Amino acid sequence: MKVFNTLTRRKEEFKTLVPGEVKMYVCGPTVYDLFHIGNARTFIVFDTIRRYLEFRGYKVKFVQNFTDIDDKMIKRANNEAITVKDLGDKYIKEYYKDADGLRLKRATINPRATEFIKEIISFVEGLIARGYAYEVNGDVYFSTKHFSGYGKLSGQNIEDLQAGARIDIDERKKDPMDFAVWKAQKPGEPAWESPWGMGRPGWHIECSCMAKNLLGETIDIHAGGSDLIFPHHENEIAQSEALTGKSFANYWIHCAFLNINNQKMSKSLNNFFTVRDILEKYNPEVLRFLMLSGHYRTQLNFSNELLDSAASSMERLYNALNNLQHLYDNSLFTALKSGEEAYIKTLDGYRNKFMEKMDDDFNTADGISVIFDLVKDINTNITVEASKELIEVAMKLIRELGEPLGILQEDKKVNLEEEIEALIEKRQQARKERNWALADEIRDDLKARGIILEDTPQGVRWKREN
Repeated sequence: MKVFNTLTRRKEEFKTLVPGEVKMYVCGPTVYDLFHIGNARTFIVFDTIRRYLEFRGYKVKFVQNFTDIDDKMIKRANNEAITVKDLGDKYIKEYYKDADGLRLKRATINPRATEFIKEIISFVEGLIARGYAYEVNGDVYFSTKHFSGYGKLSGQNIEDLQAGARIDIDERKKDPMDFAVWKAQKPGEPAWESPWGMGRPGWHIECSCMAKNLLGETIDIHAGGSDLIFPHHENEIAQSEALTGKSFANYWIHCAFLNINNQKMSKSLNNFFTVRDILEKYNPEVLRFLMLSGHYRTQLNFSNELLDSAASSMERLYNALNNLQHLYDNSLFTALKSGEEAYIKTLDGYRNKFMEKMDDDFNTADGISVIFDLVKDINTNITVEASKELIEVAMKLIRELGEPLGILQEDKKVNLEEEIEALIEKRQQARKERNWALADEIRDDLKARGIILEDTPQGVRWKREN
């Protein structure tokens, strides 16, 4: 298995610290609002990577944090006239509702930053003791120039980063690039006692601390959206490695941005959608299919048209499962027939092809293509003459390959005759709209399932292929 490592900017052979086990930390949401579809892509991608690692036999300890104390939360809580803790409780509950709706597997642990205040204070004390951090009037800053590797994740030296960064001017800092690991309390803010007075953690320190305490000083995978490469993940590396003197994470994996109708998502452009907005109209597997239809390191476009296309693709896959179920229910043969064992070996080849694609840096787009090739093969070669045992093998394989992607897991039993009539109606509408490609696709799909259409003056009739 090969994984693209942001730190080295190349694909590397995946080797874990402990054979058969993966320690994986993914930056989670700041819980002050419902999460949007840009977040959803990141969450779906890393849920899929976690699922695939488990599919390959790894035991994965998956930690995804909740940031439950920061400036946005304080502002929102004040606007709603509630405590920051109550705001966090509210939106963590809403996160789980939407995450469950997306079929995201629950993390092994979802730590909250405020649950680790004691450990964060100890972490900061360690940085000060080692000369990597300094205190100024209750604020504690990390000294970036004292850490020689600063900039290695983003691939820039500190001078280039300083020139290109938007930095808050603070004359108390020894250097403009220094960042806060502990913030002194301001009026009306929640705060905790510390050696430097009442205050709260900086944003970057929480992930370093929680990863260290829950997974160890060195972990296998640290992941998040590409927007976190700098400064968040860069600062995490500096803090963690300055404290421990050890490599923080062996593989850094980042998911690319999601565009909306080829534009960056923005409330000002009126193209901002929450996951809840989308799930009111589309099945979660449709959204997962769309998010995984491109490689996670490439920008992906999102639009209603692409969602509709994803819905059609999912419909084709479920049609194949429904057709197999119909064949199974009507098959007159129980045990494998002559020649079917050889065909099962052919089907097993698709599992190997799927793993080959996914082993190449979790290429879900190519993995999905393998599933469609499998379905096409099955539609062509498994007929009413097949044995129940062969049909069952085929159904299980389709669902097995869908599981790491979080798709093809629903039980969508339908009345086959009603489904055929609905597809004929859909084809007729496509012909009226002169959408010949869609009309031909529906006809060909039905033919592959043993259903022949006959266009007559009285309308479309269908029959089963002899």
